[in-house]
Amino acid sequence: MSPTVDELRNEIRQAVGRYERIESTAFTKEALAAICEAVGHDVDSNRLPPKPEMRAGILRCLGETEDDDPAVAERPFRKAELTAIAAALDSE
Repeated sequence: MSPTVDELRNEIRQAVGRYERIESTAFTKEALAAICEAVGHDVDSNRLPPKPEMRAGILRCLGETEDDDPAVAERPFRKAELTAIAAALDSE
């Protein structure tokens, strides 16, 4: 059986040194910044950029999109995107 969206989010959180969450929630800015760092997308740690900007950068680094336009990442990650992120973090 394939993992749920919540299970994938928690797997990703743990892979980047964040804590697992019991309730179903999207990533915080801090968790997104940790994922950015893990996949090689630079973010300013003094002032975190908006979530769509970080999500777009993550997707570009993984080859899921061609550029890091925040307009393509206005919504939380979909299951296929979470699966790609988890696979990329697992291979490192």
